[in-house]
Amino acid sequence: MTLGQKITKIRKEKKLSQVDIASYVGVSRDAISKYERDDIVPSVENAKMIAKVLGVSLDYLVSEDDSLEVVDVEMLNRMREIQRLTDDDKTTVIKIIDAFIRDTKTKKAYA
Repeated sequence: MTLGQKITKIRKEKKLSQVDIASYVGVSRDAISKYERDDIVPSVENAKMIAKVLGVSLDYLVSEDDSLEVVDVEMLNRMREIQRLTDDDKTTVIKIIDAFIRDTKTKKAYA
């Protein structure tokens, strides 16, 4: 998937318009349209801002490797906060997450 295709896909998933992205980045709607069509490539600074407004990593956005998963920046920030906890607190958080995932899978299995 190209950079433009990724921008389009994620923008639509997030229900954002080209105008929404353009006003955040500080460029015209036409520039966003050209990025999405791969007519032009955004500057590094603009690409960083687009990634931020879309809530993905810049690595994901510009990578040609389609096997990379979208990185949820909010989740990544939470993981960084968890890493700063004491070992005991980290263990507690992991147990809570594991229990929640297990329960969610069980609910789906019986739904």
